[in-house]
Amino acid sequence: MRNEVRQFNLSTGAEKLSSLKYILIISLTAALLVFAIVRYGFSAGIGMVVAPLFIFYLFQVFRKPITGFYSAIVLDFFLLGAARYLPVDLTIGPAMDFVLILTYVSVFFNAFYEGINWKPAKKDITLLAAIWFGFTVLQFFNPEIHSRTAYFAGVRGISFYMMLTIPLVLLLITDMRKVDVFFMIWGGLSILGSLKGILQITVGVDPWEQAWLDNFGAPMHIIFGQLRAFSFYSDAGQFGANQAYSAVMATILVFAEKTIRKRVFFLFVALLGFMGMFLSGTRGAMSIPLAGFFLFFVLNKNVRILICGLVLLVMVVLFFKMTWVGQSNQYIRRMRSAFNFNDPSLQVRLENQQRLKTYLATRPFGAGIGQSGIRAKIYTPDSVLSNIPTDSWYVMIWVEQGIPGLALHLFILLYILIKASYLIMFRIRDHVVKMKMSALAAGMFGVMIASYGNAVLGSMPTSLLIYTSMALMLNAKKLDDQDPATEPNVSSTDEDLIENQDQ
Repeated sequence: MRNEVRQFNLSTGAEKLSSLKYILIISLTAALLVFAIVRYGFSAGIGMVVAPLFIFYLFQVFRKPITGFYSAIVLDFFLLGAARYLPVDLTIGPAMDFVLILTYVSVFFNAFYEGINWKPAKKDITLLAAIWFGFTVLQFFNPEIHSRTAYFAGVRGISFYMMLTIPLVLLLITDMRKVDVFFMIWGGLSILGSLKGILQITVGVDPWEQAWLDNFGAPMHIIFGQLRAFSFYSDAGQFGANQAYSAVMATILVFAEKTIRKRVFFLFVALLGFMGMFLSGTRGAMSIPLAGFFLFFVLNKNVRILICGLVLLVMVVLFFKMTWVGQSNQYIRRMRSAFNFNDPSLQVRLENQQRLKTYLATRPFGAGIGQSGIRAKIYTPDSVLSNIPTDSWYVMIWVEQGIPGLALHLFILLYILIKASYLIMFRIRDHVVKMKMSALAAGMFGVMIASYGNAVLGSMPTSLLIYTSMALMLNAKKLDDQDPATEPNVSSTDEDLIENQDQ
């Protein structure tokens, strides 16, 4: 009774704000904001508003380091698209570096006295990431490199973010609840991406996007007078591939989740993801659901499901390859061209690969990271490679790092995928964990196949999603053992025992 009276007598937020002290604080803040805008311009006013939010963000990251990782995933989606709205001379690339390194700093301070327990990160996936990063570091000394700036711009997505992300995931995402948060953030951002793409097609692009199309993007994004949606991603190719990737993940999670609310959420993600894939007009994205669902059917180890799934996939291929149904629709028509092996764009790509093969004949370790494709156009516009598109992710790795680099890269990808598939099929006990890891494996396999046609794998936002998936899949056994549904109480001693059994 006493507590109830005390709670009743507490001042409300409105009453506190009406006091003289808070009125003076608000008035002084407003006056300073107006003065900053009048004296130093609108950007200063924005800085005053953003500064407290940034301080609050830093507080949250140092309180809970995983907040930094989750914010990196969010930033991963918006960073490249944000360049359309920011000053041209503003460098946005290091923003991701800052967030990831800040997260490491927060991990260090959270374990300042007892020291960081690196044991969860001591896995084969971390070693592979370190080997790959080391190989790309050696590329800095490649004598063929004409622009060191291009090297640093290119190495981020290729290996640097992989090296930073994988240990963080192993250290911070230690149970399935945190995995679920990752899926929810991914799904929510995918929904926003699809809605933005739909808005571009139905309502039109905004002034900043129009300026980007006029200055750069029109040749790739306006085909026969029809816009290819690119949302807030770097381009339509990345938008279409990532939406297909998200759709594969979400479709499988519909069958993994136990609650109706989550099933409806991921069904919404899947439907909008497939819609975004079609609106992007990205033909190579079609291979992501085809390859991804094929692997999912195999991972199930159910012959009946495998046969039914293969029949469904064959029917989809036959629809695009052997029929003309829906040919009047520009998006179906463009997707159908992906199944035409005589397509002129495919022939141009094959011709370009022959030219690149000739160029690389005397360059066994490639032309150097960042020296091909769009970066060559930006940093070395007079070079030979600036006029030969690489198109494919694997072709880009081959051109920039030679046969040794491509072989190492493919070995790492296949090792991760094969080991993850083995764990899913034979080691994971819990059905829900198995399905969620299958969603990650299926999505990764689809992206690997699609990366032959487009430079998808190491580009934002796909890169951090893939690198996070790699770490989670190869840590699946430990996540399964620690899953609350199977082992509610796992002590630190139990964790050490589980770790020793895995090793």
